[in-house]
Amino acid sequence: MRIPTSFVTQPEPRTIGIYARGRQLLAGNFLFAGTLIEAPDRSIWELSSQAAEVNEIIHGFTWLDDLAAVGDANARAHAQKWVQEWISLFGSAKGPGWTPSLAGRRLIRWINHGIFLLKGSDQVQSERFFLSLTQQTIFLSKRWHKARTGLPRFEALCGVIYASLSLSGMASHAREAIEILAKDCEKQIGADGGIISRNPEELLEVFALLNWVVIALNGAGLTAPAPICSALERIAPALRAVRHTDGGLARFHGGGRGIEGRLDHALSTSGIPTLPSAQLYMGFARLAAGRTSLVLDSASPPSGTASHNAHASTLAFELSSGRRQLIVNCGSGVVFGQDWRRAGRATVSHSTLSIDGFSSSRLAPGNRVRGITREYLIEVPDKVPAEFTPLSDGRRLEAAHNGYQRTHGLTHARTLDMSSDGRAISGEDLLTTLSKSDRAIFDSAMDREESLGIPFTIRFHLHPEVLSSLDLGGSAISLTLRSGEIWIFRHDSKAEMRIEPSVYLENGRLRPREAEQVVLSGRAMSYSTRVRWSLSKAQDTPTALRDFLQKDQPDTDVP
Repeated sequence: MRIPTSFVTQPEPRTIGIYARGRQLLAGNFLFAGTLIEAPDRSIWELSSQAAEVNEIIHGFTWLDDLAAVGDANARAHAQKWVQEWISLFGSAKGPGWTPSLAGRRLIRWINHGIFLLKGSDQVQSERFFLSLTQQTIFLSKRWHKARTGLPRFEALCGVIYASLSLSGMASHAREAIEILAKDCEKQIGADGGIISRNPEELLEVFALLNWVVIALNGAGLTAPAPICSALERIAPALRAVRHTDGGLARFHGGGRGIEGRLDHALSTSGIPTLPSAQLYMGFARLAAGRTSLVLDSASPPSGTASHNAHASTLAFELSSGRRQLIVNCGSGVVFGQDWRRAGRATVSHSTLSIDGFSSSRLAPGNRVRGITREYLIEVPDKVPAEFTPLSDGRRLEAAHNGYQRTHGLTHARTLDMSSDGRAISGEDLLTTLSKSDRAIFDSAMDREESLGIPFTIRFHLHPEVLSSLDLGGSAISLTLRSGEIWIFRHDSKAEMRIEPSVYLENGRLRPREAEQVVLSGRAMSYSTRVRWSLSKAQDTPTALRDFLQKDQPDTDVP
């Protein structure tokens, strides 16, 4: 077979990187999977370690996006050097980078930044580059079926299609993959545009991959199969449903907010204008009005092998106002180690009600797969009804789950009302029994508590940039955003209200960020316990305070 020596058409950098991360790499500050290594003048491949999470990041070459974001001669020299070193060290189909999903991810980055990587290269370097691309494409065309269902399989299939159509003389390797991808779009993308992991950031990755495949097919003069186009049309409104007003994704089931601008760029590239309707998308419900958006997890978490990154977050919500986040979930602690990962998945790390000492889904003991410990959710809620109702001045969302029915005989029901201008939200959390058998289980739980009541806590985790203060008398809490907006939190119940420390977990940081949470705690003494609360936007903040809040304030990490 003749080795390609050129691209079919000039590739474009379709993946988005972060300039600041690129500058860190050039300075020798390598931050991967929560580990910072300061190693100026050392190669990235000297960091190859026993940690599977680190190897997955560096061999997937997503950091190449960050170097391309810097884009100067020094960044290009580092990128070229590290790519050539990878070919020398790992190009013989051996090592941690030779899984189908990583090969697909790597191929897409190499091709996207092909011009960046080849500029100024000599003939030998160029030939080695194209030879490696060819070898990886052939490998992937034979091994894509080994990829795990979900995002890894989409990365593998889209990688082989994208590479085969981008390299001269390689188009024949794409045929089978195109057929399989079309079938997978029908099987793996639900009617509501969702995927089995229920991870919004993974859904964005799948959407971007399918976008690139369609672009590659069109560039090769081919028509994208209808199932691929139909999948994109289903996913677009689903992504808009889990998009906050600040442009970021709601953080659920291991997903982050996504790189700034990437969601809007992917939606724009697709050219699909469909907006979400009043329904659930991938199990999430959205309320939005004015400058306010709220996204609620209104379905059971994934279970079984699909739940290795899932969280016990049923009925938790996130809330944004304009370009600022207000109520959040703690997020995924994967990059900070196994203990933080486990903590981030618990119900207490989400803005919802939990019975003290319990999560709404239970985490089973884990097993190690390719060096990564996988723990799966079991005993997830199997009844999670949700319903929208129009109001005279807004909309109502009602949802419930039976995650505590087996242990305490209790069902958690949550009602959220948002005014038509988005300036007021009222909520109600209800713990109740629904049957005679529920009441018997509740009575047994009460006996274990010596009739002191079932302790519960309702948590509202705040974004680290939100300043909270308990008002005089303790009847309300003021929440001040960096934009100068002030929201007032109140409750109407016997529950105790207080402010407690919290954390905000996000990728790309060395440690979790310090944050706070509003906490309502009480005890369920009867078969029905109700807590009502409200969030309302106050009048405009004085200019002097607003200017102070908008000044850059240093982030504080947890020691």
